[in-house]
Amino acid sequence: MERLKNKVAVITGGNSGIGFGIAEAFKNEGAVGTITGRNEVTLQDSIKALNGEFIAVKGDVTHLDDLENIFKKTAEKFGKIDALVVNAGGVVDGIAMNTVDQTTEESYDKYMELNLKSAYFTVQKSLPYLNDGASIILIGSSAAHRAAPGMAIYSAAKAAIISLAKGLSLDLLSRKIRVNALSPGSIDTPVFGKLVSEEQLEQVKQMWIDITPVGRQGLPSDIGNAAVFLASDESSFIIGTEILSDGGLTNISLMR
Repeated sequence: MERLKNKVAVITGGNSGIGFGIAEAFKNEGAVGTITGRNEVTLQDSIKALNGEFIAVKGDVTHLDDLENIFKKTAEKFGKIDALVVNAGGVVDGIAMNTVDQTTEESYDKYMELNLKSAYFTVQKSLPYLNDGASIILIGSSAAHRAAPGMAIYSAAKAAIISLAKGLSLDLLSRKIRVNALSPGSIDTPVFGKLVSEEQLEQVKQMWIDITPVGRQGLPSDIGNAAVFLASDESSFIIGTEILSDGGLTNISLMR
């Protein structure tokens, strides 16, 4: 099947992890477009893996000029845009997540800037280039629904992303642009190496497997498959809502 044939997509943070899984799923369904990221090496490696169906635009989503450049270059290459995946976010390099008594104003601002402010302005800067009827997918997180040690700011930002899907859908209703949130659970990506030491890595992964009802961590392709659905015409009646792709982590409790 080619559910995204002739569709042009932009995927922020599409050079690794969940973002690359989404880009790969889009490519397999016939889409072309742009992936973004800050690392030139991983961008070029990802472009090769996508067999030339996507272009790479280096940029930092917390810089509004970079966002302008991403959409301008995409439009110059492909014309109007049909799908936007606002994926870039997560851990701020060099700044650990922390509890409220140990969080500085700078770390608060950096986490909110990367995980909330950048998403809002990514959507705003895309608007002149989006087709009417386009699909916008905001990547949330199951962390929006579950408290975890040291993750209050990140969780709050992701909860706001889910709310944004509703408000932005209303703002864009006249253009028939749908905005939805897609929230992963625990996904096996290199991000775990940023959160825990190498010695703890397998133990932490196993912990997530043990509390996930389906009995495994998710894969980037799991999120990619869900994103394909939201970007396709099959989801034309879905707007302003959240899809949880978390293996049951949020809604099913494993009693031990």
